[in-house]
Amino acid sequence: MAPDKSYRPDLDFIRERVRQKRRDYIKYDFSRIKNDILKAFFDLVQEYDSLQDYFRICVSVPLESLKVESRLFLIGNNEKELELVCDSINGVVFHRQPVPAYIRLTQAPYEAEGSYIVPIMRKSNQIDGVPPIARNSGKLLGMFEVYPISRLTESDRFFFSKYTNRIGYNLHNRQVAQQNIRHLKFINNLVRDIEHNVITPNIYFKHIFNQLKKRISELEELQSMINMHKHAMAMDNEACSQVMDMVAHLHQDLSANHKELMEYHATTSLFLESLFRRDHFEQGHLVLRSKKCLVEKEIIEPQLIHYKKRFEMRGIQVERPKDMQEEEIPLMVDLGLLSQVYLNLFSNAVKYTNEIVRRDGSRRKAVAYGREYIVDYFGPSRDGIKFNVFSTGPHLSLNDSIAVFKDGYRGINSLDMPGAGHGLSFVKHVVEIHGGETGYEPTEEGNNFFFVLPLHDVDGHLAIVE
Repeated sequence: MAPDKSYRPDLDFIRERVRQKRRDYIKYDFSRIKNDILKAFFDLVQEYDSLQDYFRICVSVPLESLKVESRLFLIGNNEKELELVCDSINGVVFHRQPVPAYIRLTQAPYEAEGSYIVPIMRKSNQIDGVPPIARNSGKLLGMFEVYPISRLTESDRFFFSKYTNRIGYNLHNRQVAQQNIRHLKFINNLVRDIEHNVITPNIYFKHIFNQLKKRISELEELQSMINMHKHAMAMDNEACSQVMDMVAHLHQDLSANHKELMEYHATTSLFLESLFRRDHFEQGHLVLRSKKCLVEKEIIEPQLIHYKKRFEMRGIQVERPKDMQEEEIPLMVDLGLLSQVYLNLFSNAVKYTNEIVRRDGSRRKAVAYGREYIVDYFGPSRDGIKFNVFSTGPHLSLNDSIAVFKDGYRGINSLDMPGAGHGLSFVKHVVEIHGGETGYEPTEEGNNFFFVLPLHDVDGHLAIVE
């Protein structure tokens, strides 16, 4: 989203706005009573939380201070119709009532039937990250009726335009807050539903896999039986060999399918657990569940298996480091979330790896991964471990290399590829909540995406590489 150019966050601008407000107040020349009304309204709306009490405050303050009655009309579920929600005689209206014909939506105050009717407007600027209120995305929130008009001076009418501005401002904030509360309640209920209806039933797949494994074992027994009968009954060797070959192929295919299903189920279960934890939704951010982990064995290898066929279909060779398994270092990381980091990096590698011609004329189309120690990366005696995922192909442009980790950003080379530009943003977020950093660097034959994590010992303390 483009920044609001009308907003200047410097101190001089704010100080000028303060001076402007002081000039405005002098110009308004409100009486002490009217200033007290605004102060009483502000104090009371901070004191009471419920929307019903807020409505009561809106109509009670003018009655007690200026001895005028009032009625509060707000836009209902139908965005073009008003509803009476509170008046200074009967209080909050809980049942829908006909709205007088002279009460109409308008952006300017007007007089009708002995009353002065003023529009209630919401804040003109949207709050960053907060969607418009679902029931009314326009600027008008409702109308405020004050009567009898015979008791109002011209100064009173101007005052009520300012008073309704404060009603609209506070009402808008309360509606946004209520919407956010409803949203959070919905999310928390959704998490419970996912836990009950998806994650728990997902365990049943293990029962199905066990049944499949049992059938594979029975097929092995059948192979043995056919082989015994072949020798005992002197069966036709050619016919028997055909049967044996068919059984052997069937057994091999079923075993491969069973292994693939188990691996896919394990990955899906891990991702479901790590993304739909109740802690995330209760805290409002991703919550780590770190444990001692061998990165290549427990994170990288399962994701390579997951992408093996896709790499093979695109003719991409996976080049494995020689040192990671020999010098595997236990790290305290969130297994599920860090696995998804490699999932996104390998997914991009499948899409964007291209063949290059090397200096000696040979061709290379490959993905490589590895890691290296960086002493004092995070400061004195705070070493880091850098994890790399390299792929051959043309370098990113300067603009792409700067913005590639931003959410929603898609580079020039990705316009013809499926995706939403969220993967690398997710990578950056997960790495940062681990206390690390992400980055991109061009290399001689391609592109290297990397992340650096603080090197901790198995107890979670910073470790120092000698």
